[in-house]
Amino acid sequence: MQYPAYTEQLCGMIAAHFQPQDIQLVAGPTTGGVILAFEVARQLGVRGIFAEREGDIRSFRRGFNISPGERTLIVDDIATTGKSVDEVTAAVTRQGGTVAGIGVLVDRSEKGLEFGVPFFSCLRTVTPTYRPEDCPLCKAKIPLTRPGGS
Repeated sequence: MQYPAYTEQLCGMIAAHFQPQDIQLVAGPTTGGVILAFEVARQLGVRGIFAEREGDIRSFRRGFNISPGERTLIVDDIATTGKSVDEVTAAVTRQGGTVAGIGVLVDRSEKGLEFGVPFFSCLRTVTPTYRPEDCPLCKAKIPLTRPGGS
């Protein structure tokens, strides 16, 4: 997302895919979904909000509200397990909104994800995940690094 022109184009793919779905609101999780929610919402001409972590759940703060039945598109940068999307889905549902679809830049889930609503990814690529005892890098004693982490 360091290149706004590319981010705009990718968000345009998501917006175009969901244009016929009568989306009324776009929501994403912090951190990856903040910029995407803004840009997809801008392109669809609707509001864009984000859900922040509050303890073990995500919730809408900062005066962000969802009207009952408001058709919400959830966006995120990467989908691997679907956990962030599930958390935002729960936050939308708690406020009475309706999840109308999910759009991500990259779906890197091993088996594909099923959310029960239309799902779109700009790119699909499989990235294997391992339990610690099965991880080849762990077995080779290669230290793991986390981008943006310490």
